[in-house]
Amino acid sequence: MKRDALEAADDALWGDLIAERDGQTAVRRYQAAVRYVESLGFSYKTTTDIAANDSRAAFFERMDALTRAKTDWERNAILGRVEPPTVTVTEAFRVYVEEIVPHQLTGKSETQKKDWQKVKRRAISNFVELCGDKPLKDITRDDALTFYRFWMQRIAPHGGEGRPTHSASSGNRDVGNMRALFREYFNFAGDRDRRNPFEGLNFRVLKRSRPPFPVEWVVAKMLQARGLAPLNPEARGICLVMVETGARPSEICNLRPEAIRLDVPVPHIRIEPSTDPDDPREIKTASSVREIPLVGVALAVLQRYPEGFPRYRNRERTLSNTLNKSFRLAGLLPTPEHSVYSLRHTFEDRMKVGGVDEELRRILMGHSIDRPRYGAGGTLEWRQKALLAIALPFDPSIV
Repeated sequence: MKRDALEAADDALWGDLIAERDGQTAVRRYQAAVRYVESLGFSYKTTTDIAANDSRAAFFERMDALTRAKTDWERNAILGRVEPPTVTVTEAFRVYVEEIVPHQLTGKSETQKKDWQKVKRRAISNFVELCGDKPLKDITRDDALTFYRFWMQRIAPHGGEGRPTHSASSGNRDVGNMRALFREYFNFAGDRDRRNPFEGLNFRVLKRSRPPFPVEWVVAKMLQARGLAPLNPEARGICLVMVETGARPSEICNLRPEAIRLDVPVPHIRIEPSTDPDDPREIKTASSVREIPLVGVALAVLQRYPEGFPRYRNRERTLSNTLNKSFRLAGLLPTPEHSVYSLRHTFEDRMKVGGVDEELRRILMGHSIDRPRYGAGGTLEWRQKALLAIALPFDPSIV
């Protein structure tokens, strides 16, 4: 086992010496030094750290290994003299995307990959604009605090007296993404004990739930003739399916034909990730995988659109913008705090008032259940009966 570890360290070193890119070479040289020292039974430490923190016994064990080292490179590794890679923030982000986290993207659609990277690139761009594209290892706590204060002024300007331009969640995403880049990059490089300058910097998030639409509003404004006339047919259909399923807009617009099951005793939709290599897609959480019976207007809509909604497949952001803009212009939002997503909250309220079992409510909403989960969560017939009891009347002409 020790021979294999030494061989791996040696291979990494020689692979490093023929690598073409300097930043990548530095990373691999440092990784090779860390692996080599760990194969000898030590952790990689700088000379200063060894002198200050090693016990007497550990110090002499390390010195004994030093006498047996055959090359200057081995001796420098044992003494912690192989410098950590000097890569800038943007170079580190490239390594992060290309070498550290590709496995996290394999199940995402192209749109999800772009959104994932867009959010992280925003943090990098904001930091670089503020503090410069400095070497990652040279980022100090002062730099991290500068970035934190930059976001504080957006979230609570002038000590909380000014009008905020961004939410605390946005600030937490940016600071958190810089914290993750620093941590994951140096873990990848083998420097797992490096102090993270962004550690502990967070903004308190005041969680506010979207208000539900009153049921009377939904029936009068959305389920009557011409209620959703301003919307194009597919966008209107997605809204109407939301009314009786409580599913997220992104879940409905990305329904594949095989997930819409109409020719069965209990018509239903199945929300699940796509493993198609040509069209992969993640869903929000494991608890989001579920089957929802189709009743009322949702069943009528999907009988008209048995193949789903191709206009908005993989275009959930476009859908969201279209829906919310149309709802505002048509006066379909009771207050500025409402959005199309409020239909999901209305669905949960209707289930609660209708006496639907709490665990079934969680299953249908795609929420987690705080206990070990056994069985399949009840039959589709049982779920259908619960939803039929709360189904809303609708004018068939709206479909």
